[in-house]
Amino acid sequence: MAGNSGGPWGGGGSSGGGGNRGNNGDGRKPPEGDSPQIPEIDELMKKGQEQLRVLMGGRGGGGRGGSGQGGGGGPIFTKGTVLIGVVVAAVLWGAASFYTVKPEEQSVELFLGEFSAVGNPGLNFAPWPFVTAEVIPVTREQNEDMGGARGSDDGLMLTGDENVVDIDYQVVWNINDPAKFLFNLRDPRQTIRAVSESAMREIIAQSELAPILNRDRGIIADRLQELIQATMDSYDSGINIVRVNFDKADPPQDVIAAFRDVQAAAQERDRLQNVADAYANRVLAEARGEAAQILEESEAYRAQQINSAQGEASRFSAVLEEYSKAPDVTRKRLYLERMEQVLGDVDKIILDENSTGSGQGVVPYLPLNELRRSPAGESN
Repeated sequence: MAGNSGGPWGGGGSSGGGGNRGNNGDGRKPPEGDSPQIPEIDELMKKGQEQLRVLMGGRGGGGRGGSGQGGGGGPIFTKGTVLIGVVVAAVLWGAASFYTVKPEEQSVELFLGEFSAVGNPGLNFAPWPFVTAEVIPVTREQNEDMGGARGSDDGLMLTGDENVVDIDYQVVWNINDPAKFLFNLRDPRQTIRAVSESAMREIIAQSELAPILNRDRGIIADRLQELIQATMDSYDSGINIVRVNFDKADPPQDVIAAFRDVQAAAQERDRLQNVADAYANRVLAEARGEAAQILEESEAYRAQQINSAQGEASRFSAVLEEYSKAPDVTRKRLYLERMEQVLGDVDKIILDENSTGSGQGVVPYLPLNELRRSPAGESN
């Protein structure tokens, strides 16, 4: 053990054995091919240190065996070395201070952690480490899929008429104020999801099932967008709701078959109701037409009777005036006119009551009535 006190590699540890590196401690040379490797690594490290000293402006100590005048004890800083260090530091500081903002982005600059300014697209300068920048995409549209689109029961909602509907919708948003977006919301995406679900449940709770499934999807989507935007504005979130896509509104999967039967029955009821309404409208229109016709006829009859009575009264007044002038003549004329009216259409034989003898009281007469009827008989 005493022979190996110089080190693990067999080097002499005493003053007398410092230069006898070729022996193994017992005076024997090491066999060829078994030379130690660590001294070679030490020599490489020393050479590297000498080269580093030369690059840093020092003086190499290879000719002095690393001892003597102390020229290889450390790097010597010169003006060139300092200048190079300053240039390198300036380049590194500039690389950390200048940053680029894309056209679809905006940056928020923080001075010692507090809001300072908003950077515009292009090259911006934020002197590090006092000013830092957060680059945020502002025009890129981001989507939040809501409802049961992911196979969950989040889309099941209760309507105003106590029915359950399964709704899938999508909220599309972007950022219109990056400073508010960065500082006023801890988790913007989760906030949007919570507000969207709450607003949709509020709207569905105020609506009935049939309009939701059929005609009111666009109205609900517009109302939902307005309600979400108003809520996010009240939070000073800096978020703009671009649109709401109403993808699906169906009954729950477990009852969809029964619901379709109910819908078919409701459609049949509506069809029969429409048929009945059409029949009722037709009959009512006919009755109104007949009533209007009867009313017009009665009005015409009333006017006719009034005009006839007025005409008779006028004629009577005229006859009375003439009667007052010539009573006998007027009386005879009235008698003859009345007899003409009474006997005009009667077949008659006139007898002279003053004549005597058999058959002589019969006055011959022409059959004027027969003569009047004969042309009509011949024409037949």
